[in-house]
Amino acid sequence: MTPPSLVSRSERFAAIPSTNDVVAGWLADGVDEVCLALADEQTAGRGRRGRTWVAPPGTSLLASLGFRPAWIATDRAWRIAATLSLAMADAAEDVAGLADRTVRLKWPNDLVAVDPDGGDGASRKLGGVLGESSGLGTDDPRVVVGIGVNADWPGSDFPPDLATTMTSLSVLGGGRPIAAGDLLDAFLARLEPRVEALRGGRFDVADWTARQLVRRTRVRLVRGTDPVEGEDVTAIGVDPLTGALVVEDAAAPGGERQVHAGEIVHMRALV
Repeated sequence: MTPPSLVSRSERFAAIPSTNDVVAGWLADGVDEVCLALADEQTAGRGRRGRTWVAPPGTSLLASLGFRPAWIATDRAWRIAATLSLAMADAAEDVAGLADRTVRLKWPNDLVAVDPDGGDGASRKLGGVLGESSGLGTDDPRVVVGIGVNADWPGSDFPPDLATTMTSLSVLGGGRPIAAGDLLDAFLARLEPRVEALRGGRFDVADWTARQLVRRTRVRLVRGTDPVEGEDVTAIGVDPLTGALVVEDAAAPGGERQVHAGEIVHMRALV
C-alpha cells in the first residue's frame, strides 16, 4: 500500500507515452510532492540523451516521482535521483532474494547486477533512472525522477541485440516470479525514510559510494555518437558532493579531475 505520508497523488496507467511527462504536468498544475505515476507499458519512455526505454507490458516496474525540492541546495539536487536508486537497490534485492550489494550503481544512472547465469561475471543492466528538473534556484523548483526496473522479464524473451548486456530480477532470482506490485511496495517502504533524511540534510554517502560499480577501473567516456571513439581514463570513484565521476588526470591539480553526467553520452568499462 502506498504510504500516505509520502505520496500526495498516485495513479496507474495501462499504457502511456511517458510517466515523466505525466508527473511533470502534475507539478505544473500545482500537485504537491511526492506525486507518483505508474505504467504497465510506456510507448515513448526516455533514457538519457533522448534514448528510448521500452519494455513489454507487465514485465517491468515503470514509475516516475515528482518533487518540489525547495528543501535542498540546487547543486545537491542530483541526490534525489541517487536516493531513489538506493531505495530501489534495497527493494530489488529483498523482493528477488538476492545477497546484499548484488545490485550496483553504474555511474551516472544505471542499476546493474552480476547475472549468475551469465557465466562471464560481467555486469548487466537491470534498470535505469532518469532525473529531469526545472526551476532549480527559483521559488518553484521541480524535479521528476523516472525509474524503470526489469522485474518479471524472462531471459528467453530479451531482445536479441540486448540479451548479453541486460538482466531482470526474475533471471537473477533463478526464475522466480517477480510481481511489479511487490517491488513497488518494497521500494516505497524504503524510499520514505530516505526522503525524510534527505529533507533533513542527510544523504547516505556510505551506501551510495559502496554500491558504485566503477572504482579504480579503466573506462571509455563517449561524448559523441561513435561508441568506438572516446576518452580512455582510469575512473577512481565518485564525488559525494557533486555526484561527478572522478578520473585520473596527470595534468590536473592533484592528479585527478571530475567528469559530470551532462558531459558524456555513455561510459563503458574497458577490458
